[in-house]
Amino acid sequence: MSTDVLVPHDLWEEDDEAVITSWLVSDRSSVSEGDMLAELMVAKIQYELISPATGTLSILKEIDDVVAKGDCVATIA
Repeated sequence: MSTDVLVPHDLWEEDDEAVITSWLVSDRSSVSEGDMLAELMVAKIQYELISPATGTLSILKEIDDVVAKGDCVATIA
């Protein structure tokens, strides 16, 4: 069973969208719960996306993609 990596709804308040500015791990890498996975930019503020589970990461969204709150950006199996 896989776990979706979602853009948190409570990460920021005012804007509905963010841009993925970097992935801190590679596609198909092993990750642990609590690892930093990516950085998102919202209104000139950088936010960190944290791994919700342990497993192998499959990246679904690329750097510079615009994402909304609740979007699935990767899965962990």
